[in-house]
Amino acid sequence: MLSKGIMTDSPLPLDLDQLENEIAAPSFIDLIHGMRPHGNIKIGLEFTRDGSPSLHLEASIQNIDEWKLQVVSSLKLTTPDHEIFLEWIPTSDPRPDERVYKVTSGASSIAATAIRFEGLLPVGIAEKSELAEAVISVAARARSEFSRVRYLGPFRERPARLHKLPSRMPQEVGPHGESAAGMLANDMARGQGELISQVNDFLSENLPGWTVEVTESGEMYSILFRSRVDKTIAVNVSDVGTGVAQALPIFVQRAMDVLQPPNRDTLEIIEEPELHLHPSAHALLADLYLAAARTSGVRFLIETHSETLLLRLRRRIAEGLSPENVAIYFVEDLGGSATARLIEIDPLGNLDYWPRGIFSEDLEETRALVSAQIDRTDSNAS
Repeated sequence: MLSKGIMTDSPLPLDLDQLENEIAAPSFIDLIHGMRPHGNIKIGLEFTRDGSPSLHLEASIQNIDEWKLQVVSSLKLTTPDHEIFLEWIPTSDPRPDERVYKVTSGASSIAATAIRFEGLLPVGIAEKSELAEAVISVAARARSEFSRVRYLGPFRERPARLHKLPSRMPQEVGPHGESAAGMLANDMARGQGELISQVNDFLSENLPGWTVEVTESGEMYSILFRSRVDKTIAVNVSDVGTGVAQALPIFVQRAMDVLQPPNRDTLEIIEEPELHLHPSAHALLADLYLAAARTSGVRFLIETHSETLLLRLRRRIAEGLSPENVAIYFVEDLGGSATARLIEIDPLGNLDYWPRGIFSEDLEETRALVSAQIDRTDSNAS
């Protein structure tokens, strides 16, 4: 969502309509505590370079209910060389794209000038001065340093039996994995089969016994899983287990990043990659993402309910992976607000904190099972 306020040409601070192809887009008032119609939200982003802070952004976004729009009411941009404040001066009609702001930086200031925003950042200032140039320069730097963001949701699109050849090769599988089949079809029809081959390399480690292939039927294409043991057995992807179909976009994206590594820093957000997969495959996914983070220049933000996936990460740290490569957060409800608590990991894979009742179901069920067995045994003996 925050990326829509940085990598955008919309005059709105957060153009939430841009999220509609990815998730069910909220209204801005959904983001305000208590859904107050005249409320605001505050956003902070910190950029680091070589481990040191290079740029900090703080913005307040005011909802104006009577006009059904939002305004960046204040903006602070901090770099090692500048600390710039922009404060909105309300006028009778806030609807024009250009609004009036007071700008200050140290001893320099602009009492009032019209500024045009795209998203959270200014792109045009009526006043011509060194301070105005500095504002635009720092805002442009924020855009250039902001990571590219991908999103893969928890419910991937169920593959169809037949797929059209896309007019051009997609570079990402999409928020619902909807482009994965088209990427494979394009590789078969126009490419050298490198993407399919790389996907099969991943499948050999994560889904042994099967390979993926693409067949042409007129102007349509089918994605098949073929048995490595009996080559006569081939199953259309629409007929395979749900877990396999849901995981295919993950393998396709990883294969694409191997063949064409992203040309800028990329953050990939994935919800429940383990969905519908057998628990034995969860640990393999952890290794898949660890390998990708080391080689492709992509960082991953993974929301998971899998104890097995977490245990594999802890095991790899105990085996020598630096704990600095992994961060674990637990979202806690504290006094009516949600807080993302960082759980520290030591070099042996131990956690400094774990919430009660989370991933304790197996132990509790085992205890109950043993207790019931003892009770039955004692009852029969008497």
